[in-house]
Amino acid sequence: MEFKLHAPFQPTGDQPAAIEALTAGFTAGRRAQTLLGVTGSGKTFTMANIIARLQRPTLVLAPNKTLSGQLCAEFKAFFPENAVEYFVSYYDFYQPEAYIAATDTYIEKDSAINDEIDRMRHSATASLLERRDVIVVASVSCIYGLGDPYTYKHLMVHLREGATKNRDEVIRELVDIQYQRNDYDCRRGTFRVRGDSLDIYPISSDKIILRISFFDDEIDRIAEVDALTGKTLALRNYVLIYPASHYATSRAKIMGALSDIEQELTARVKELRAEGKIMEAYRLEQRTRYDMDMLLETGFVKGIENYSRFLDGRKPGVPPYTLLDFFPEDYLLMIDESHVTVPQIGAMYAGDRSRKEALVDYGFRLPAAFDNRPLKFNEFERKMGQTLFVSATPGKYEAQHSEFVQEQVIRPTGLLDPPIEIHPVDGQIEDMLAAIKKKTAVGERTLVLTLTKKMSEDLTEFFSSAGLKVKYLHSDIANEERLRILKELREGEFDVLVGINLLREGIDLPEVGLLAILDADKEGFLRSATSLIQIIGRVARNVNGKVIMYADSITAAMQNAVDETNRRRRIQATYNQIHNITPHTVVKEIRELPDTYSVTSPKASQREHERAAMSEPAMNESAMNEPDTNPYLHKAVAKTAAAAVTSVIDGATAASTAKPTAKPSTKPTAKPSATSQAPTFAELTEFLRRGDLKHFEKSACVLSPKEKAKLLKQLQKLMRQSATRTEYEQAAVYRDAIQSLMC
Repeated sequence: MEFKLHAPFQPTGDQPAAIEALTAGFTAGRRAQTLLGVTGSGKTFTMANIIARLQRPTLVLAPNKTLSGQLCAEFKAFFPENAVEYFVSYYDFYQPEAYIAATDTYIEKDSAINDEIDRMRHSATASLLERRDVIVVASVSCIYGLGDPYTYKHLMVHLREGATKNRDEVIRELVDIQYQRNDYDCRRGTFRVRGDSLDIYPISSDKIILRISFFDDEIDRIAEVDALTGKTLALRNYVLIYPASHYATSRAKIMGALSDIEQELTARVKELRAEGKIMEAYRLEQRTRYDMDMLLETGFVKGIENYSRFLDGRKPGVPPYTLLDFFPEDYLLMIDESHVTVPQIGAMYAGDRSRKEALVDYGFRLPAAFDNRPLKFNEFERKMGQTLFVSATPGKYEAQHSEFVQEQVIRPTGLLDPPIEIHPVDGQIEDMLAAIKKKTAVGERTLVLTLTKKMSEDLTEFFSSAGLKVKYLHSDIANEERLRILKELREGEFDVLVGINLLREGIDLPEVGLLAILDADKEGFLRSATSLIQIIGRVARNVNGKVIMYADSITAAMQNAVDETNRRRRIQATYNQIHNITPHTVVKEIRELPDTYSVTSPKASQREHERAAMSEPAMNESAMNEPDTNPYLHKAVAKTAAAAVTSVIDGATAASTAKPTAKPSTKPTAKPSATSQAPTFAELTEFLRRGDLKHFEKSACVLSPKEKAKLLKQLQKLMRQSATRTEYEQAAVYRDAIQSLMC
């Protein structure tokens, strides 16, 4: 089937020229091109038109789940007749296996898999093997190991009406590809037996059942049945059943892998003993032989990905199979927000390697575990198809590798880039309050950008006490909740959203008429010229959009951002004047949150969507979105933390319900929450920093249910922060404390 673009409008402004030039470039054989499009210029529509013109399978890479979900929804609207798939990390919670040698602490892998996202990942690979009219919107999860596509395809079960195949034979084939028999609790990846009928629940869908009816040793009938109502939807002559796991493999490969594992185990144990590491050698042998027994008996083992090199038949150091290997050679790669996504891809390998070195050195894993990894950047480059980099602020890599750069400055709506005002830091809170109230009075929303999570939370609390409807957004908030918060902002449930770095790339909020940037002169990652230009773009969809930067001086980054914005404004104003265009605010439908981006697994709900930013795609996306490497950020965090500690100490003797004064200080501080009877948060966390769980539990038992709930939330935040800094032992202490509070 061909790609069929459905759009209620035609390309306008710079879009027609961009579509023609970029399509011609790819047709002529250019390997890489860049679409330098300003915010709101319709880059996604341009991308959709290029896909429709070229008629090739396409991989669209985005820097995080939020943007991936948004892009997927937009492409689904443009291509309703084609396969638009979503491929991101399926972890709602992930704590990787780790070992801290200094304290001899082993942390076992723990995770919660989102069943709905797992379904969509299987749907994506199935579509790629079945058809060419496929668009897969993915995060950097696509560069992690996925299993051999050749084996995956070879293991598919083929069922045809009239074929000679008895029921038991089909059951054996299903078990070989990791399907489980379950006659009562039926779900994806299971099957049930009812006399001469076999009900198969495909791994890539939770809406249909494939009902296979047998007559003696022959497949008599194949029906597609609604999983909820049991109604027959269609009769099929032929069906394919895909493996229930991307790591499923044949019995012959398992036997070959066991032989290779035995050889590496023998060599590694000998090496460890020669180094005098007797305990490590014993540990490695015991753990590995247990895994080998499980593989032999069941064909699967927890942590099977660590043996993927043996199962795939790869040599040491050979890159793993990934989603990219499921695409044909002529596929098209589009990297959205490439200035963020490209560096992200390059950063994944090093973090994964450093964690596994301790596991291998101390006998927890074979060296083969190193080959269960994301692609190195040079390996990713070798697998890139013809590539389109898409960004309002392309980076150095794009500049060096692009054979052609197409600028897209004119917006179809005629909107100009927003004007920028620079206000002094002194009195910034009062000034900001006044500006926010003006925008709120005319029904427009406001974004406020801070440097740290603590500052965003404190500012939210202060604005709330001042009578504003306000929320904050940062990486501690689960992906599904972020989407919900952005939807509520657009709907007017609240008027002000305070954030840090998640409000930069790609977020479409046409209702926002004001952007306030605090500490604009603190030059660093969060206030670089690229970051500022991206941030400014958040109000470029509203005709009344305005930006206020609060700074005591004008940095080079600020000046570059202002100059580039003014250059674009001149081009846009001239175009509008020539073509007699009157700018108008973007009108964008507020879509309901699709199930595909909001469903969470039971285990994730139980953990309240805990996320640990550790070396797997889902975690690294958050970590990359809010890097903690800016010296100004560290200074601000330290200053805010000191203020918070002082506030808690003072709160032991002061009334905890004190309200802020009518005229607040420029930097609002957190209000103390402790009471004179209950232990303070600082006292409780000090017990945990010393590893004294016994005294923590004793002190926490006097807390009220409301205080315990608040403490739980704070401990979850501390656990994630410790995990992000790779302080796994401290993260484990916080985890144990959380579990004791929940008992």
